Amino acid sequence: MPSLTTGEVAAGDEPCGGTDGAAAATGPRPSPASRLAARVRAWRVTPYAVVGTLFWLAVAATAWRVPIASDFGQHASAVERVKADWRHPANPLLDLPGTGSPYFSPYIVALGLLARATGAAGREVVRWCGPVNLAVLVTGVGAYARTLSARRTAPVYALLAFTLLWGPEGKEWSGFCGVWSLTRGVCYPSAFAVGVTFHLWALTDRLARRGSRSWPGYVLLGVGCGLVLLIHPITALGAVTGACAILTARQRAWSRRVVARWLLAGAAALLVALAWPYYDVFSLAGDTTVDWVHKRLYIHPWQWYGLALVGLPPLVWRARRGGVRDPLLLMFAAFCLIAAYGWVSGHYTYGRVFALLLVPPQFALAVELAEIPPWTRARAVLAPLAAVALCFGLIAQIGSVVPQRLLPLTVDHPERWPGYGWAAGRMPGDAVVIADGYVATHVLPAYGVFLVAPTWPDPSTPAAERDRRAAAVSTYLKPGTPAATRKAIQRRYGAGWLLLSKNQKVPYRGELVATGPVTGERLVRLAAP
Repeated sequence: MPSLTTGEVAAGDEPCGGTDGAAAATGPRPSPASRLAARVRAWRVTPYAVVGTLFWLAVAATAWRVPIASDFGQHASAVERVKADWRHPANPLLDLPGTGSPYFSPYIVALGLLARATGAAGREVVRWCGPVNLAVLVTGVGAYARTLSARRTAPVYALLAFTLLWGPEGKEWSGFCGVWSLTRGVCYPSAFAVGVTFHLWALTDRLARRGSRSWPGYVLLGVGCGLVLLIHPITALGAVTGACAILTARQRAWSRRVVARWLLAGAAALLVALAWPYYDVFSLAGDTTVDWVHKRLYIHPWQWYGLALVGLPPLVWRARRGGVRDPLLLMFAAFCLIAAYGWVSGHYTYGRVFALLLVPPQFALAVELAEIPPWTRARAVLAPLAAVALCFGLIAQIGSVVPQRLLPLTVDHPERWPGYGWAAGRMPGDAVVIADGYVATHVLPAYGVFLVAPTWPDPSTPAAERDRRAAAVSTYLKPGTPAATRKAIQRRYGAGWLLLSKNQKVPYRGELVATGPVTGERLVRLAAP
């Protein structure tokens, strides 16, 4: 949860000097024990502790009650594969070897081992991660905000801006941390990676400003960057880019020792990434498998990111005051270049950087608001504009947390997907199912079952194989397909179960086992081919 200490001085208020960038010292440095004792003595409740805790409680409780939807099934399925065989897990969705699948990141492998140790289902362990990931995110936002301002309200404004100032419509996307998106995606690896990114930026700022002589700090930074790279590569691109922007802005004195320390951090990150045995993260460079999915991030940008524009004036003011060597300004420019490259090149996956591209204007706004008082003419205009934008953001996203019956006006609410426990409970965990329903094929993998055709492309499975499987499912479900062809498809993919939508008229040889109470879908146990 958010830190309760307030006796800290912002990193920007600490002097830097020395030939190697080390902080000037007038006497012996206090021991870690004495520093910890000082923190304990200074312990008191801060505004961010209160707001951050309330935010954590509201979003964590909502996310806990949200039914399985979207990408949840993919991640829960990957956890199930590790739980079944952590040395050689099967493909998350297909009854194939999972060798080289990027879904087997340190995050998923750790959860799989936890599920194996506790006997819990993969979907249960993934859901447990929601409150943990949210705590990492909330404390990370606070940690980085405190490097930008010593004002006690800066982290509060930063959290509000980061979670509300997105678009005027509630949008859900993995790694995007608006309230609407968090209520479903807070348990995903991407949310954890974003939270860790803020902590890494705060650590980078401290190391650059204070010129720490402690080598472990640089190693910790490198290991953290390496883990984020393995957990969510596109977030890692933003994390490293942001860290480089902070380093450029904050590191004033350079020497061989300083360069060696930062090179050590880079070497530690590279070593962690290269040592991971489950997949080669660098093989994903240039991969176009999911580019088509991410084109949406560039379409209708006002609906996705419009409210964050209120943070652009404070960002410009920072440039005028501190010059181009401002960390938020450098970060924003670098992220814009990455997003532009994604659009121009057609590699739309780089649009995922929008999850962090909004951070500079959001945090610049937060810092400017926290500096009131004193009031200036610019702040007198900015404050009401920010209040209006935050209100629009709240109205757009409050439906994801608060039920309609408790609201004075009608707002949008996320669609609640139907459950599939009625079907999964009648199949063995390693069953192979023929299905083409959008919701069913996203939810059923959370229970450990395999599909014939994947819902999401996995770079470890060749595109030709994915296309063959999709074509096979389509052929099987055509009413006019000969029985012999259906038998051949069933035999080729080892399918023993069939899930038909309410209106699908498909002849089958087998036993009707159950009917969905909400959707009317029918689960069929197929006869042996």
